[in-house]
Amino acid sequence: MSPSRAPRAALLTAVTVAGVLLLSACGGTSGGGGNVNFVTSTGGISTVEPADRKSAGKLAGKTLEGEELDVADLKGKVVVINVWGSWCSPCRAEAPHFVKVAKELKPQGVEFVGINTRDPNKSPALAFEKDYGVPYPSLYDPAGKLILSGFPRGTLPPQSIPSTLVLDREGRVAARSLQELDDKRLRKMVDPVVAEK
Repeated sequence: MSPSRAPRAALLTAVTVAGVLLLSACGGTSGGGGNVNFVTSTGGISTVEPADRKSAGKLAGKTLEGEELDVADLKGKVVVINVWGSWCSPCRAEAPHFVKVAKELKPQGVEFVGINTRDPNKSPALAFEKDYGVPYPSLYDPAGKLILSGFPRGTLPPQSIPSTLVLDREGRVAARSLQELDDKRLRKMVDPVVAEK
């Protein structure tokens, strides 16, 4: 690809990701991100057996507060990733549950990271975090570039807003939900990964 086409291709990719998320925003969809061996339970949570898991891609950048964050630095811990937007009603409904579970599981070495997307400026997202007392950082990804690069083919990518993913201690995608979660359903998703040795 010629140098002059590279920025145009990157923009087209970002627009495509934003379009996919727009079409599926605040709603559940099903399916995987390619040829994966996963099982979807009746509760809408997809899980992957340890032998079939694939590593997440690069999930790094600036948080809403302007700090640098690289999810790879959390390897060795179970990581819960929540894709959200301040404009999303299900995201607002599930926020108190995520705050509760993040505080409960922190002593067990579980880290939570948000990915804020489709908020064209940070102000509404920062207000969301303040209103709900969110104790964990969120990467700022207004155009969906992190979502595209962070979940390559063969993993369970986020396909709607909200989406929640659980990375095992090796940084591999172990579970995904494409629906709003309460604390019980979130724990149902995270606890089995925490119990793995």
